[in-house]
Parts: sequence; C-alpha cells; structure tokens
Amino acid sequence: MPNDHDDQGPARYASPPCFMHELEPAFQASSSDWTDVRRWRKAERERLIAARLAVSADARTAMSRRIAEGLDAEIGEIAGRMVSLYWPFRGEPDLRPWMASINDRGGRTALPIVVDKGQPLIFRAYKPGDRLEKGVWNIPIPAEGDPVLPDIVISPIVGIDPANYRLGYGGGFFDRTLAAMPFNPLVIGVGYELQRIATIYPQPHDIPMDRIVTEA
Repeated sequence: MPNDHDDQGPARYASPPCFMHELEPAFQASSSDWTDVRRWRKAERERLIAARLAVSADARTAMSRRIAEGLDAEIGEIAGRMVSLYWPFRGEPDLRPWMASINDRGGRTALPIVVDKGQPLIFRAYKPGDRLEKGVWNIPIPAEGDPVLPDIVISPIVGIDPANYRLGYGGGFFDRTLAAMPFNPLVIGVGYELQRIATIYPQPHDIPMDRIVTEA
C-alpha cells in the first residue's frame, strides 16, 4: 500500500541517481520545502528498494518467517479478528504462509484494492484459494466480494523512521485510507532492518504506524 504523496505509484527502478549531497545532516536539518522533501524521498525510495532486492531470496524467506513470528507476538489472540495483509511486491516480506495460518486459527484476512488515483483503498476479504484477478501494477486482488473493514492493517514499508513514519511508494493511498476509515485499526508496518532511516521528513498528511515489526 503506497504511502507518501510524492508521485503516483511505483516506477521502474534503475540505478538510483546520486543525491548524496541531499543526505548530509546539514541539508536534512533545514529541508522543510515539500519540493525538496519529495525529491529526497524519491531518491531514498529507489535506494531502499534496490537494497531490498539485493538480498537473496532465501534470506528474505527466512526474514519473512521471523517477521511472521513477531507479528504473532505483537497481535496475540487472532481468532475472530480481520487482518488486512498485502500481496508481496518487489522484495517485500512474503507473509502469505502467515495469512493461511490466520485463517487456520479462526481469524479472517483481506487484501487492499486500489479503486482509483487519489481515492482511499478498499479492503476485500481473501483467504488462500479464493479466486484472484490482476489489479493495478498487476498485483493480484480478490476477484469478488463486498468491502470489509479490517481490525488490523499490516502495511509493507519502503523505509521507516524512529517515529514510525513510513516511506511508501508515493501514491498517497495508505494515509488517505487510514484517514477515511470510520475507526482506527491497529496499524503495523513490516519490513527489514535495512529499511530503517533517520527520518522521512513527515508532512501533515503522513500518519505513523502504531508498531513496526522487522526480522529483528
């Protein structure tokens, strides 16, 4: 689920351009202009996705298992609760086995769906084996079903800062969705330790995660 309002959805990532001068602490401390922040976020997003993709598939699988264990510890009893997850994209933690285990333990699961640019996401119930179709960016989405409201939202991160502000793909969907929900779900960001950064320069539209779970 994309987060910032930088651009519209993921791009095709080439080698990141050099913005090292923008990563200097003096620059960061004084950078309050949204244009500068947006440009910095774009470069940082590309750097972090490249770093994530550089990790071997076996290592990502092992880290995903540890993240699932951490989520169980954070959430506790899952029976009777609706959890929104995501379909893994560009090296994100693959929590599909954990999704199956939620359903085995009496919980329910859902996936987010992009309705339109500039609009909140909706959630549709999904469990392994349900029919899928291709959504935006060819990410699989449930093929049918009415919208649901999850009790817990699991959101993949591109980057995360110490205040739990999430750097996403730049479409603004995630913040827009949380702002539109009639209640506040428990929101947990998931990712790898290598995705921790000093700050995302949070803006008024950014909404922090309640908790963060990594392989550590």
